[in-house]
Amino acid sequence: MALLIDIRDPEWMEEQALKDILQPGLPDVDIFCGDPGDAAEQIIMLAAVKLFPDVVRGLPNLRLVQKLGAGVDGIVNDPDLHPEVKVARLRPDLPAHEIAEYCLTYVLQHQRNVCFHQDNQRQKRWQTRAPRKSASTTVAVLGLGHIGARTAQYFAAIGFRVLGWSRTEKTLQGVDCRYGEHALEGLLAESDYVACILPSTSETKNLFNAERLSQLKAGAVLLNAGRGDLIVEQDLIQAINSGQIGGAVLDVFQTEPLPGDHLFWDHPAVTVTPHVSGWHLDDGLEDIAENYRRMVAGQPLLNQVNRQAGY
Repeated sequence: MALLIDIRDPEWMEEQALKDILQPGLPDVDIFCGDPGDAAEQIIMLAAVKLFPDVVRGLPNLRLVQKLGAGVDGIVNDPDLHPEVKVARLRPDLPAHEIAEYCLTYVLQHQRNVCFHQDNQRQKRWQTRAPRKSASTTVAVLGLGHIGARTAQYFAAIGFRVLGWSRTEKTLQGVDCRYGEHALEGLLAESDYVACILPSTSETKNLFNAERLSQLKAGAVLLNAGRGDLIVEQDLIQAINSGQIGGAVLDVFQTEPLPGDHLFWDHPAVTVTPHVSGWHLDDGLEDIAENYRRMVAGQPLLNQVNRQAGY
């Protein structure tokens, strides 16, 4: 029995580096990086960011895919993944903090007129503009799981009025939590910023279409650090161009990398970042070895995904 690491993104993490982290916790387990060759039949667990074409098809004894991160839509929907193969994700604290910081960074940039002042500096123009008060600004956070809850609490801690929305009822100190489809329209109409921290499911795909975007408060800014398929991108462009909403900060997209001819690149009201809002998995990596041990022992896995629900 063996574990396969398949990352193929050395700018984020080298496969050998992850092997060096995991091996002390699995001293008697063979850990392969990349193509396992003749050892493919030994592989019972795959640690990956995503499933590359034909990989799982070549692992006949695979029992578990461990996602190196949170979003699992591309894995659970892969047609090559046998229904009996389990899927687990990581829930480390560090990227949850980082995503909360990402959202806070760009909201504060708008609040404090950062781009306005940078433009004035380039033009050597001395011109003032009052910042907005946090206490009179409403931030909505959609999705109150591990990451969304942290994000909502970040904003609440520094004095913003925070609305939270989730599919089922949640309670968070300092956050006005609402739930269910019936509550979403009213929440959007109240919010100056809307931060999306939602998974990709059949219920959230294309959630922000033209109709939904029309429900946002005039001038609101939409932030997406959840999944790229939450937003109908052409509808978002039209909503911004019409003046319905004030702009967007986007870290995830329908197609990644974002194509070079995409309208988002040059739009003055759109901020593009290359899927970097949550980066480090430090405190979650130990769960990979723990899940291998649990799988072999027949014990419940850490953070196992409901493949039917998609999260």
